[in-house]
Amino acid sequence: MKKVSVIIPVYGVEKYIAATVQSVLEQTYTNFELLIIDDASLDRSINICQQFTDPRIKIIRQANRGVSGARNTGIRHAQGEYLAFLDGDDLWLPEKLEKQIAHLENSPAVGVSFSRSAFIDEAGQALGTYQMPKLKEITPSYLLSCNPVGNGSAAVMRREVLEAIKFQDNLYGTNEDCYFDERLLQSEDNEFWIRISIKSNWQIEGIPEPLTLYRVNSKGLSANMLKQLDFWEKLIEKTRSYAPEIFTQAETLARAYQLQYLARNAVRLREGSMAVKLINRALITDWHILFENPRSTLLTLVAAYLLLLLPQNVYNKFEALVSNNIVGANQKRRILQEDI
Repeated sequence: MKKVSVIIPVYGVEKYIAATVQSVLEQTYTNFELLIIDDASLDRSINICQQFTDPRIKIIRQANRGVSGARNTGIRHAQGEYLAFLDGDDLWLPEKLEKQIAHLENSPAVGVSFSRSAFIDEAGQALGTYQMPKLKEITPSYLLSCNPVGNGSAAVMRREVLEAIKFQDNLYGTNEDCYFDERLLQSEDNEFWIRISIKSNWQIEGIPEPLTLYRVNSKGLSANMLKQLDFWEKLIEKTRSYAPEIFTQAETLARAYQLQYLARNAVRLREGSMAVKLINRALITDWHILFENPRSTLLTLVAAYLLLLLPQNVYNKFEALVSNNIVGANQKRRILQEDI
């Protein structure tokens, strides 16, 4: 069994970190090291981590550098042939590492394996819906419009992928090998996958099962989404500087998809006014998303306006009916069919 280095950046997650660490310790694939990166967390997160006595756990402390800086620190310390990232408020199902390592072992051209994710709320309860991205034939131009990996807890990758895309930067007085771009405080995951797709020969590919539980967290709603858009524009600017050829026709449509994605997040977080503004802006930016992805666009549009116009309790009942009985059921059916 090849060793896997699991990297958890930790900052301000004392409510969730015990369950997150436990979900790693319960993996059926047992040859791993768990690198907990203390990003100068101000709460009790690290005290909680210190209560675990498993010898595979290592706690590494650093000055606050953000999630990208914590991941980079973890990569530099990692000893494994495979690496996996898990955010401090998300969870893994027990078979995650086993199934995704098998995927990589059986697919020599695939450098990054990701799973689908199931949404959970802040209390850890399943919301009944899933991230349902494209799983194969993921190209740079597709990555401009969509992030199929979905979140920072879904991917397992070969060490060779990271070696192929590393670069040097000097943010703290010394040159360091970097993998995630610490200058991007948001959209860092998207930039990372795009750079892998453009600058390496490794394929990014998913498996159907939802092996990651992705927590919908309500901190920093509207302002956070607008910041996401600003950093996405910086991502586009950076990518254009070394791969202008993929922007021939893709940029406007990609921007519309990013706005639609943010509108969906606003709906999940009950920000009706923001959701309406974002989905309207998406359609104005490039109305072709209505034809390229009609189902998701129309659902987002309808949900945004209902959230804005209906009383909260009425909307909650409507969403529960649609999400659990229609959307969630259809998603689950697709997952089962694709997994056969």
